[in-house]
Amino acid sequence: MMTFHPSFLRCWGSDTLSALVVFEKHGVFLHTSAKRQNDQDSMIAGILRVIEKKSDVIVAWAPVEEDGESAQIHYSKKDSPDSSACRAEEDLYDPGYEPDWAVISTVGTRTRHQEDLPAHRSGHRGKWAFSVSLSDLRSIRKSKRGLSWSYLIFITKEGVSFQALHFHQGGTKALLKALQKYVILATSPRDSHLYLVYPHDCHALSHSFDELQLFDDGSSDVVSRFLQDPYTATFGGFSKVTNFFRGALKPQDGVHHRPLSEVAVGLEDEPGFEVITCQVDLGERPVIERQAPVSEFEWESYFDPEGCVIDEDGLKKRIFSGGLCPGVRKEAWKFLLGYYPWSSSVEERKSLVRKKTDEYFRMKLQWKSVTEDQEKRNSLLRGYRSLIERDVSRTDRNNKFYEGNDNPGLVLLNDVLMTYCMFNFDLGYVQGMSDLLSPILFVTQNEVDSFWCFTGFMELVHHNFEESQESMKKQLGQLNLLLRVLDPALCDFLDSKDSGNLSCCFRWLLIWFKREFSFSEILLLWEVLWTGLPCSSFHLLIGCGILDLERDALMNSDYGFNEILKHINELTMKMNVEDILCRAEALHQQLAHCQELPLNVKELLGLVDAKSPAPSSDTASPPQPLSPSQVHELDLTDSVSHSQPDSSIEILPTEDTTTSQSLSP
Repeated sequence: MMTFHPSFLRCWGSDTLSALVVFEKHGVFLHTSAKRQNDQDSMIAGILRVIEKKSDVIVAWAPVEEDGESAQIHYSKKDSPDSSACRAEEDLYDPGYEPDWAVISTVGTRTRHQEDLPAHRSGHRGKWAFSVSLSDLRSIRKSKRGLSWSYLIFITKEGVSFQALHFHQGGTKALLKALQKYVILATSPRDSHLYLVYPHDCHALSHSFDELQLFDDGSSDVVSRFLQDPYTATFGGFSKVTNFFRGALKPQDGVHHRPLSEVAVGLEDEPGFEVITCQVDLGERPVIERQAPVSEFEWESYFDPEGCVIDEDGLKKRIFSGGLCPGVRKEAWKFLLGYYPWSSSVEERKSLVRKKTDEYFRMKLQWKSVTEDQEKRNSLLRGYRSLIERDVSRTDRNNKFYEGNDNPGLVLLNDVLMTYCMFNFDLGYVQGMSDLLSPILFVTQNEVDSFWCFTGFMELVHHNFEESQESMKKQLGQLNLLLRVLDPALCDFLDSKDSGNLSCCFRWLLIWFKREFSFSEILLLWEVLWTGLPCSSFHLLIGCGILDLERDALMNSDYGFNEILKHINELTMKMNVEDILCRAEALHQQLAHCQELPLNVKELLGLVDAKSPAPSSDTASPPQPLSPSQVHELDLTDSVSHSQPDSSIEILPTEDTTTSQSLSP
């Protein structure tokens, strides 16, 4: 037995008495004002319930009983709040805290129109009670990992939102799981923290997929998969139709086959596809030989008496073709990574170092001066510190510079990464960044120099670490494009093994092959890539070179998806970087000399200027970092009714930067 708040009973009438509660959660608070967190009236304790009626399912929140009115109602036994199953579920799904950066943004009031509300409510808290049918929901916004309790916002199909409900005792994920019994919750492709709500009457579509047998693992969740990622779900399934007809229509032996050079090339840039069918004759692949590294004497010959670089382009070409000797790297990397301007003199660089040193230590002081008591109330800083300490403890520990428990190199690695969080608030720290900093610190042997060189490197690759992963998806698509032109047979083989999306190459591009080559080889590879020659996409040709090297091993085997992934991962430390660089440069020259190369491939290789299409309302632009005011405006547009007054302020983080892409060892 339980009691309902009188205001709730008046909203739903006598029909409530025969309803069935299938989920109930105490300790769900409604914050009427974020500015008065300690004011008891601004934090209204309540109970959230999911209620089954005869023909509907309702989510209802009501404040804790004030005036003693009650109503009897039946529990669903398995979801009783007193059951151990419910408690176990909450322990399993709800973390103790959700660390992340946050900004202040407004959220609108309850969405029930005034005329729909009962004329009388008991108690000043009763006016906040609300309920909504699942059939009226358009979406549910969950909180990003922030500085406060986790919360949910229910948004109706009319575009208006209810007050955010804060779960002081956890339970958000348990609630979402309970709702999935009645509706499909599909993550929005544009916002990973927004669940789109769909009814379960999509069963007919699932049944159709079952009949066609397009999905080997059944279609019980195919609709959800389709709604979350329509491209992958659709083409992943219908590729099996293609394979069926390919086998049925395969020509007999002796029949002339279509030349492999006749391929369809396209970049999968949403929305739509650019597909260009052409016959590409790549010609013979040239033989490339690497040159000797740039010596200290040769390096000095590129500077005038004032210390300015005489021939920047010529020096970059030499670094690209031969790399640098160890004695030159410490100074050369500062130019390659943008710390030193190529046109600067010795005196200008000395002045720059003094300025940058002061700037670095001012940022370092920001996190160093945080007291233990302050840090207890800053879950974000604690989260970053914990993640950095964990990653630093296992980064390149076989290198003498980082070996041992009390190694000062580990302290510097930790401090530089923590200071970078102060430098780039939007991005913060993401797993994998320690891999990028380690070689830089090893070469520069200086905390300040390594920091500014690292920031220069991150300018090149910071998009790799963004939560949306749009940059990684784009690069994998570009890698597929190049490989399809260079070796369509290998592409067809990978497609037939469900590996055509090249997800097995994800780690290569994320941290620029850091874990594929030895430490000394990665120094050479990175300084070559930092020259930007022969194009900014040369790292994609490095990936093509590795796949070209492993072509026969892959195609002459009976590998499936798992075996291909295992084979690629086991290439670590088994390749020669000089050989891969030669292959990649040869591939570029082969493509550059092709007269019939598709335009999108030429643009990718920098052979022609990339086209700049005019902005279109129908075309989604690449995600850009948002300022706090932009995030504020975005959240208002997405989840708040413009006709409702703003009576509360909710803490909404800008980024979920603690979510990182796991790197396989």
